Amino acid sequence: MKGNVLDDLIRERIQRVRRHLAGLESDTLLVLSDENRFYLSGFSGLDGGYNESAGVLLITNDRLVLATDGRYNVQAETEAPLYEVVCYPAGLARILPDLLADLGTRHMGFEAGRMPHADYLRISKALEEKGLKVSFTDAAPVLDRLRVQKEPFEIDAIRRALAFAENAFELFVSYDLAPGMTEKEAAWVLERRMREMGADGLSFSIIAAFGENSALPHAVCGDRVAQPGMPLLFDWGARAGGYCSDTTRSFVLAKADSDYRKVHQAVYDAHMKAVEAIQPGVSAKAVDAAARDHIDRAGFGGKFSHGLGHGVGLAIHEPPRVSAQSEDVLEEGMVVTVEPGIYLPGWGGVRLENMAVVRSHGAELLNRLPLTHTEPGGQPS
Repeated sequence: MKGNVLDDLIRERIQRVRRHLAGLESDTLLVLSDENRFYLSGFSGLDGGYNESAGVLLITNDRLVLATDGRYNVQAETEAPLYEVVCYPAGLARILPDLLADLGTRHMGFEAGRMPHADYLRISKALEEKGLKVSFTDAAPVLDRLRVQKEPFEIDAIRRALAFAENAFELFVSYDLAPGMTEKEAAWVLERRMREMGADGLSFSIIAAFGENSALPHAVCGDRVAQPGMPLLFDWGARAGGYCSDTTRSFVLAKADSDYRKVHQAVYDAHMKAVEAIQPGVSAKAVDAAARDHIDRAGFGGKFSHGLGHGVGLAIHEPPRVSAQSEDVLEEGMVVTVEPGIYLPGWGGVRLENMAVVRSHGAELLNRLPLTHTEPGGQPS
């Protein structure tokens, strides 16, 4: 989406933000995160790390400012035409007091979880030295709400990211994966396949977990070698147009034994029960329970050690949370993962993950890869 259509969309999003400013008792919103900067301006600069920023947005009822450094100045002017672009040569803390004075800021909303404490202290000190009194309010919940329901073009972008990821995985399984391949090698080849397909990059570091390592929900790829009959777990995702995909598949090379089939079937059935539970107005906690209760009844109580899923969009993890502790309620247009798992230390694990859009009639699954995998010449795992 480009040009005037994107500008009109960003204008509408900014108006929604401005309507929330009064509720926050704030006159200015400071936007710090990659995702929210892009969502509200079109500027695609990425932070280099927790202590390195590509810039910030300052939104008031009548002004839009994008402050950045010399690395991104031209890019910001090109990608964010609705904003006044201000270049800071010596860091945000140096220029922010003057910007806030010019904007007439007295009460500022900001993403508290995205500002390191050291930056907060530097900014507070700079404001004090300028004699400015500015109160700070956490605006992250408001910004989270803005992005939680996806627009059609956002869902289309997620579909593209998912297509890159799934097409790559099919090639990887058909032509690359074989006994003797290490987890590190598998992750690298799958990443290469996604980039060859056209993905902009990875949603997150690929998880390739073989044998006992697959019992670790967020296993780190190592030198363990794939062998026939051992549990294999792959969790991977691609980016397209700034949006993420997230998928997990579990299977074995060659024929699966009865123990593996029992675990896999329990996870598969739990997955389907969760998908059936997805409806607008249903609590995320209830969807989690649909899967978790089935796993417990199947004899694997306590072996599903994480939440059922999470929202996906510009960030790989964003609201809503789909877990036993979640207070979120599903709404039409949300995109969530459904990823139950069973993890047995010393043996391995199985996780099956699809992405779903919450529709008025229930869940629309975006994945086309089957949840089961058939090895040529073998049986469904």
